[in-house]
Order: sequence, then structure tokens, then C-alpha cells
Amino acid sequence: MNKALVAFALLLASNVSAASLDVARLPSPPSDLTALSAHVGGRVMADGQGGVIQQWPGVYVEAAFEGSEVYVRVGENHAIFHLRVDDADTATLTSPEPGLYVVKGLAKGAHRVRMEVATESQSGVNRFGGFWLAKGASALPPPVRARQIEFIGDSHTVGYGNTLSRLSCTQDEIWASTDTTVAYGPLIARHYDADYQVNAISGRGVVRNYDGFAADTLPQAYPFAVFDKSGKPADDAWNPAVVVMSLGTNDFSTPLHAGEKWTSREQLHEDVEATYVAFIQRLRQSHPKAMFILWSTDNVDGEVAAEARKVVAKLKALGESRIAFVPVNGLAMSACDAHPSAADDAVIAGAIGHYIDANAVAW
Repeated sequence: MNKALVAFALLLASNVSAASLDVARLPSPPSDLTALSAHVGGRVMADGQGGVIQQWPGVYVEAAFEGSEVYVRVGENHAIFHLRVDDADTATLTSPEPGLYVVKGLAKGAHRVRMEVATESQSGVNRFGGFWLAKGASALPPPVRARQIEFIGDSHTVGYGNTLSRLSCTQDEIWASTDTTVAYGPLIARHYDADYQVNAISGRGVVRNYDGFAADTLPQAYPFAVFDKSGKPADDAWNPAVVVMSLGTNDFSTPLHAGEKWTSREQLHEDVEATYVAFIQRLRQSHPKAMFILWSTDNVDGEVAAEARKVVAKLKALGESRIAFVPVNGLAMSACDAHPSAADDAVIAGAIGHYIDANAVAW
């Protein structure tokens, strides 16, 4: 499947807050609609019915058309989405009911539409149909960007609870306040006008998940489009010039428990370093020209940052030259469960962007 030309669904919710737009679910869909080609960013796979399945965060879809309305087919999902029309925030979309929707109220002429997935979906997948046009409207070429950048990590990369300035949050509050679209990755990508993937899962580590809970680690989940490993991502054209990684917080932020495979912190260090090195070496095979940037906060008494530095040093000793470590210290960590806030995300983006600019990364 060519990700640049996918008939993809823009999700709209039954609970829609929209300015000057008329959004309605249609009980009797028109029969003369034409699929609108779209540009998809993020990790997805085809659903076999002309749409896609999404579970990794940060997925977005863009299309362009000439007309005054656009139709959208919605599948089963449980997420929050942002709709932007002509680069303006237009609606917040929450748990949309499956079906076909029409978006009206647009001035006649050329328009761009973009849907961004805001929340995380570890518990299940989201299914999207496609953008559609009625007779009289015409398709325009979807956006095309020359640059690509990938972000790999855990909750700090997802944007876990980043829009709520409170340390103690319920699970519902965390879900509602997680907004990957304002996390550091998309901030960086927008600055460089780059397509991006956010391949991150909250709570997952390099070899050990938060508090030792049983689930695939990030390197184990990474090769698959969905977390049950039922499909591979359709990313034949994906070749990022920059890969930004932040892993290890979940490996080290909680003490080891009896019965875990590591009997000492030193054994855990060795396993993390070896596995992290091997993971990056596998990524290097897929992206031979990419610049790898590892970053970390100074939390966990600097243990995570120290391990990331060791990983970079080991890879350089093996001949890797396009890799660096960027420290990001002094964050407020005032969002849910002491995570980076949206303001912290801006600081992280600034630190990584400064490194990219200072080192003349070849896009």
C-alpha cells in the first residue's frame, strides 16, 4: 500500500466542537460519492476494505479538494482527534460513532483538511474509512513533504497527560489530557515541515517495562503495525533523515522485584545497553543515512541519561558515526504522574532542534 495515496477516514465525533462548520452523521449515505486520495503520516496498516487500522500514536491524515463540503467514513474507535481545516484548529473530536459524516459550511474553493490522532490506544485499534467527495467537488493533490523524521520512545514521547497540570490524575483524566499533537515530536516535525512517525508506547522499556509489568517492550513491539502483532506497517516509502529516541526511563524508574530475570542493577544495565545497541543497529540497516539522536531527562538520579550515553559510546566504538546524545535537564515534569508538560515538550523540542541546526543534519 502506498501511504502517500490512501483513502483514509477523517474521524468526526458525535461530540464535536466546531466553529462555523456544520458536521452531521448521515443515516442514509449518498450513493454517488468518490474516494478522495489522502496523505497518511504515522504507522498504519490496510484493513482490507479500503481503509486503515491505527494503534501507534501520532497518526495524521491530510487531503485537499475543491468544493464546499467533504464526507468522512468512521470505523470503530475510542480516541480523541483534532480536525484542522486550512491550517486552522476547527474541531475536537471525541469517540466518534461509526458511520458516514458530512462536513459543511466551507466557502466554495480549494481547502486542506487534516485529522490528527491525539490520544494513545494501547487497549485496541482505531479503524478509519476514507475522505469522500460528492458530485461537483474535485480532488486536489494531497500534501507532499521532502523531509521525514521518526520519534521512538515511551510516555515522554507519546505526550502522556501533557495538557493537564496536575501530578495526580485518574486513568480517564490521563486519556483525556494526553495530546501527542503538542508533544515534542510533532513540534519538531512542524518546525522543519517534515512528515513524522511517533512510534512510542507509554510504560514500555528497552528490556523492562514500568514496575516490571508483563508486555512487549518497545523493541519487541516496534516491527508490527498493531500491538497484537497481526500485521506489519505499510511503510515502504519511509526513510527518515533523523531518528530521535528516548528509552530507558521505564527500565530504571522502579526497583527490581523478586522473580525478575535480573538479580542486580548491574545486570539490568548490561541487558539494557546490549539490547539498545542491537535495536539501533537493526534500525541502521533500514535507514543507512539517518542521524540518530538519543535524549534523556536527568530524572532517576541521572541513571537513564548515563545509560543512553553508554549506548552512544558503545555504538561509536563499533564504528557508528551518525549518532549523538542530547541531554534535556531541568524540566518541570508537572503533568500527570510527573511527566513532561506541554511547556516541557517545547523545551525538549528546542534542545533537539538546536542540535539538528548546529550539526547541519542532511535532510
